[in-house]
Amino acid sequence: MNSIDTLPGIEHAAVIPRGEHGISRKDISEAALRVIYGLQNAGFAAFLVGGCVRDLLLGLHPKDFDVATDAHPEDVRRIFRRSRIVGRRFKIVHVRFGREVIEVTTFRGHHEASNRFRDAPSREQSRELDSAHSHTGMTLIDNVYGDIDEDAGRRDFTANALYYSTDGFVVLDFHDGLRDLRQRRLRIIGDAGERYREDPVRMLRAIRFAAKLEFSMDSETESPIRELFHLLESASSPRLFDELLKLLCGGHAAETFRMLRDYGIDRALFSHGFVDGDEAMDPADRLVGLALRNSDDRIARGLGVTPGFLLAALLWPPLQRRLGRLEGGPHLMQLRECAEQVVLEQSQHTTIPRRISNVSKEIWELQIRLERKDRRSVNFCFEHQRFRAGYDFLLLRESSGEDCGGMGEWWTTFQDVDESQRTHMLEQLSARPKPRRRRRRRR
Repeated sequence: MNSIDTLPGIEHAAVIPRGEHGISRKDISEAALRVIYGLQNAGFAAFLVGGCVRDLLLGLHPKDFDVATDAHPEDVRRIFRRSRIVGRRFKIVHVRFGREVIEVTTFRGHHEASNRFRDAPSREQSRELDSAHSHTGMTLIDNVYGDIDEDAGRRDFTANALYYSTDGFVVLDFHDGLRDLRQRRLRIIGDAGERYREDPVRMLRAIRFAAKLEFSMDSETESPIRELFHLLESASSPRLFDELLKLLCGGHAAETFRMLRDYGIDRALFSHGFVDGDEAMDPADRLVGLALRNSDDRIARGLGVTPGFLLAALLWPPLQRRLGRLEGGPHLMQLRECAEQVVLEQSQHTTIPRRISNVSKEIWELQIRLERKDRRSVNFCFEHQRFRAGYDFLLLRESSGEDCGGMGEWWTTFQDVDESQRTHMLEQLSARPKPRRRRRRRR
C-alpha cells in the first residue's frame, strides 16, 4: 500500500488531522472500508469522498458511501468480484456487498471542450472519445482521468470536495470546504454559469443541498440559476426524474418545492404550473403543499414515503382540471383516460417508470370508489392493496377543502371499530334508499 504523501496532487490539499474533524471509523460503512482496504492492498489510493464525508463532519448519518481512487474502472472491476461498470457519460463502478452498493469513481481530470456535438454522440463515437460536449456546453462524455487535486476541482460544491483517508485518518480539503461547512454556506467550485452549463442538474443539486442542510447559497452560486434553469430541458428525462425523487423524498420536500417555485425551476420539471398564495389556490393546489409537508413529517418520524403517492399529489391539479371539463361526475373509464393523458404529458418533462405511475393511477381510481356508499365498493376498497394510500389521499383532499361527502370520517371510523360494528355500518349503507332510476317513456 502506497502512502498518500506520494500521491500526485496531494500537496495542494489542506490536511485536517484526526483531532480536528471528529470522524470516527465506527460511523463508516463496513462495506466502504472493505472497498478502501481492497484498493489499497492492490496498490491504489482510495478515499471516502463527497456527501458521506460532508454528512459525517456535520454529525449526520450518511445514507450512501462513495469512494474515489486513482484506479481505473477496469482495475476496480478486476479487484472486486461482485462489481460492474455503469454509465456512459462518466464510467463508475458499483461494488456490491449484500444489499449495500458502494459507488467507486476514478479521479477525474481537466479536459478541453473541443469535441462538440449538436446531438448526443453515437455509441461508436462514445467508445472512441474520452470527452465530448454539446453545443451549449453541457458535458456528454467525461472519461478523462487525472490527479486528486483535479478531481476535487471537478466536483460541484466545496462541501462535497472533501476526502477522508484511512491512512492517518485525515481529511483533505482542496477548496476551503470545511470553512464553508462551519459557516453553513453552499459555494460552487469554479464559474457558476460554466458549471451549470456543463451539467444543468447541478442547479437542482444546489437547491436540494441548501434545503436539506439549511445552508445559504453564496451570491455567485445562486445568481445564474434564474437565468439558466431552461437548460434543464436538455437534460435526460430519466435523470431528471431521479433528481426529482431525491428532491421530494429527502425529508425537506416542502422547503425544496418552495425554492423550486421561487427560482422558476418548477416550469422545467412539470407539465403544469402551480398557483401562488393560499387564497388563490383551489383545493387541488392546496393538496400539493399538504402532501409535501405530510411526507416530511413521515420521514422525520422514521416512516417511509411512496414516490407514487407524491406523484399522485403533484399531478392531482392537472387531473382535476381535466375531469372538471367533463359533464357530470367522472366515471371510472373517464378518469383512467384523463389519468393516462396527465401522466403522458408529465413524461415529456420527466420520465416516470410504470411501476410508479401505476401506483398513482390506482390511488386516483380509489378516490371514486372510496366516495361510493355501497357495500360492494367498501369491500373492494378495504381489500385493495393500495387502500391505506387511497385513504390517506382522501383525508388530504378533505383537509385541502374539497367536499368528499364526509367519507373521510366514515372510513376512519370503519377502520377503528370491531368486525361486528363494521357489519352494522355496512348494513346501514345497504338500508339507505337507492335513488329511483327514471324509466324511459315508450314511444
